[in-house]
Amino acid sequence: MPEHGNKNSNYPLGVGVNAFGGTPPVPKKRVLFVITQSELGGAQQFILQFIKQLEKDAYDITVAVGTDGDGSFTHALIDLGIPALTLSSLKRNVSPFSDLRAIDQIKKCIQKFKPDTLFLASSKAGFIGALASKFCHPRPKVVYRIGGWTFNDPWPVWKKRLWQTLEKISAPWKDVIIVNNARDLDQAKEIGIKPRQSLVLIHNGLDPYKINFLEKDEARSKLGLPLSKKIVGTIANFYPAKGLEYLIGAAQIMGREDVIWCIIGDGEGRTGLKKLIQSKGLDEKVILTGHREQAARYLKAFDLFVLPSVKEGFPWAILEAMAAKLPVIATRVGAIPEIIEDGVSGYIVEPRNPGQISEKVIVLIDNNSRAQEMGIQAHQRVLFAFNIETTIKQIEKLL
Repeated sequence: MPEHGNKNSNYPLGVGVNAFGGTPPVPKKRVLFVITQSELGGAQQFILQFIKQLEKDAYDITVAVGTDGDGSFTHALIDLGIPALTLSSLKRNVSPFSDLRAIDQIKKCIQKFKPDTLFLASSKAGFIGALASKFCHPRPKVVYRIGGWTFNDPWPVWKKRLWQTLEKISAPWKDVIIVNNARDLDQAKEIGIKPRQSLVLIHNGLDPYKINFLEKDEARSKLGLPLSKKIVGTIANFYPAKGLEYLIGAAQIMGREDVIWCIIGDGEGRTGLKKLIQSKGLDEKVILTGHREQAARYLKAFDLFVLPSVKEGFPWAILEAMAAKLPVIATRVGAIPEIIEDGVSGYIVEPRNPGQISEKVIVLIDNNSRAQEMGIQAHQRVLFAFNIETTIKQIEKLL
């Protein structure tokens, strides 16, 4: 397990008066994060946001990361000066041999780092990491934050039931489980997912003023988008849960010459999406820009933002688009009904319904004043309802 970056040393744990007659410093809280993938998805963005907001003198942090993904998350950690351990056997897909090795690797990380808190930040890491903690003495406090139950993904029924069972079995190995939307909280209670101490709802938060947005013309130039047309855009990893085929379906239904559809992102579904775009004759209408570092910076290239997901937890992309003062159209999944006030700060449509997406896009494209007002309302909602400081304080209490 190669280690990157410089690790902060812990303060002495002595009690009483030191040699200079003062009180010794409070020892740092040691937190070990474990996450499955090395790309910048929602869970990874949460970890970065969380670490950036913490008081550096109060915490000693290390992050253990699986090898699946493009490595962008690992590089972001190194840029922050956060030690990043590579877990070579922690993979997204179930693999008995790799999973057994991953349990041993995480156990060794715990024994080496001796964290006060083991913070598990993805479904696979949640099961593997909690199991590994059972073999450690002393056992750290185990906090599991789930960005959206994996059994809600568009998978076969047997796979959904498998993950429901795994979550239920492993819940008693965890002290605290954090969900980020009310639907996931209700599902956990219905299924019987019961951690040792508490099941908690904590919404994601964002500081809109810390995103260095590019101006519209510059963002469009860098993305290769025309300045004269309306741009409907999204940012997403190319996974089935993101429902990008329904965005492409909406583009086909509209068929307007004055509108271009843009998708920033990449992933395992890229080949399939390109074939779908070609089969519908939309090569000039739907633009795949590929992966972009700090993708949120490009949001002002869009006139409006669409998230066509069939499954979500609490999507960061929605908050970022609202922070950019964009009107948002998103599907009724996960936390989206908790984020968007339908008809005020955006529109909510049903999942797997390109016709509804197309209808709402036309409303906003043809009514600039409504689009601008929705964008302003969206920005205000992020400021007052989803503040990052509130999120951090709630989670810090659990550490």
